[in-house]
Amino acid sequence: MKYTIFALALVAALSPAAGSAQSRPAAKPAAKPVLMTVYKTPTCGCCAKWVDHMKQNGFTVNVTDLNDLSTIKAKHGVPSKLQSCHTAVVNGYVVEGHVPAADVKRMLKELPAVAGLALPGMPAGSPGMEVPGIVPPPYDVMTFDKKGATRVFARHGGR
Repeated sequence: MKYTIFALALVAALSPAAGSAQSRPAAKPAAKPVLMTVYKTPTCGCCAKWVDHMKQNGFTVNVTDLNDLSTIKAKHGVPSKLQSCHTAVVNGYVVEGHVPAADVKRMLKELPAVAGLALPGMPAGSPGMEVPGIVPPPYDVMTFDKKGATRVFARHGGR
């Protein structure tokens, strides 16, 4: 009898169902923070609000304030028709202007063959450009490649 109880205890202890590391699902590794570098002018309040938007959406953001961003935009191939008030670089992609964090996350998940995303100008209602009490007009986030070709990546607002 003692032998039977001992054998059953031994089998139970060695069984995968006993809670061994082999039977538990592997723990998901912690999400690696996504580092973004933002180039903006020191006095731009809407750029600071966009940086806050990105931080609130899980990005780790390093900010570099510059008085002139034209060299940065040229270095990263941002077409003049797509330029805005700040330029960011994340995982080798360029993000120009007030692009929503959800679009940046989608780009980083899909990894399209583009140089980056851009939201030309400073459209009301985009992240950092919210205006209380005003219905924002629709706007399009564009992709661009190294040759300057563009296409719509995402549409926002009512149409």
